[in-house]
Amino acid sequence: MPEDYFFVNDIYHFLNHENGQIAIYDAVNPTASGRRSLAKEFAKHDVETLFIESACTDERIIEENVRSVKISSPDYVGWESEDAVKHYLARMSAKIPHFETMEEQELNYIKAGTSRDEDSYKTDANLSDQGRLYAEKMGRVLLQHREKERQALKTRGGPDIPLKPLRVWTSTRRRTVETADWLYEQGYSVRQRTQLSQLNPGVCEKWSERRIRAEMPEEVAKHEADPYHHRYPRAESYHDLAVRLEPIILELERQQDDLLIIAHESVLRVLYGYLMACNAADIPSLSFPRNEIIEIIPASYNNEATSIPVPDLPPEIIPSSPEDLEIPVPPSEGTSGSATPMVLGTPRISPNSGTPRITTTSPNDSQLGPLGPGEGSLLLVERALRD
Repeated sequence: MPEDYFFVNDIYHFLNHENGQIAIYDAVNPTASGRRSLAKEFAKHDVETLFIESACTDERIIEENVRSVKISSPDYVGWESEDAVKHYLARMSAKIPHFETMEEQELNYIKAGTSRDEDSYKTDANLSDQGRLYAEKMGRVLLQHREKERQALKTRGGPDIPLKPLRVWTSTRRRTVETADWLYEQGYSVRQRTQLSQLNPGVCEKWSERRIRAEMPEEVAKHEADPYHHRYPRAESYHDLAVRLEPIILELERQQDDLLIIAHESVLRVLYGYLMACNAADIPSLSFPRNEIIEIIPASYNNEATSIPVPDLPPEIIPSSPEDLEIPVPPSEGTSGSATPMVLGTPRISPNSGTPRITTTSPNDSQLGPLGPGEGSLLLVERALRD
């Protein structure tokens, strides 16, 4: 392989003599053997490599990218745009049979991209018509509940005062954002928070439980022993998710208005577990069916959780969100450390586990306490299904 293939004069000079820290080597590198050779060559000069695999199966996006970026390269000076597009797409098609996806365990890599698989963790799909109907119904039920509570306060002799402002937080994923659209149209404040994104399932996304148990028995054993802290390869653990949510939890402590959080079930598990002082081992088994909004009211010693029913929903959308990966893997019968099923609104603690709060920092750091009295109520709801 010729030496100039690695651009050693440019890359090594930049890193060694120009205070460079990161150099981007832009090439296809479609085969595992080629990537290993490239990493080995750079390693000779003490240069760490990180491969980025960008995949897209949406032909519309691919063609738009070719038209907007690729055909403007020096390779296509003087070409008609349609001829250039056809030629570049043909070049891509010729490489596909030789492409090997990144699976080299000894190399550092990141996989990113888009897909037509709308149930994939990586796909940012829109809500279906049924999902939008659910979002509107959920919003109406919530507003009716708030007004009903205000009227009940008056009936008990309380003051006739306006409701606290309602704020809405969602993740940046389309389904959660669109679940909040109806409330936004009614004039309520909606804010997207990147920390509210769901737990990353890692390489086991879409794997069946049978396949996980067959191919990763050691990982399954670790998970069953500690479902809160264990992470599958290239995935997040629930503890990782709790650390990511720490800024959100700190902001919750200061929140004075009523707050609705619309998020994936994995996020709601951690938030609910923190607010209700659940045992960390129980958090992966919390369930959030879509026909309930969970209302948490701060109190002096223990926060109070109640469920607000969302009636008349189609049966197929009531079950809580299926995990893209079966996390937690359902433990085998008799396995120690198995999670305790819990029902929303009536949190229960494992008999011998005590009542430790989950920590959002490292295990040796101090733990955060629950919300104090006087803050606004918190409402949790899972984002609508795509379909």
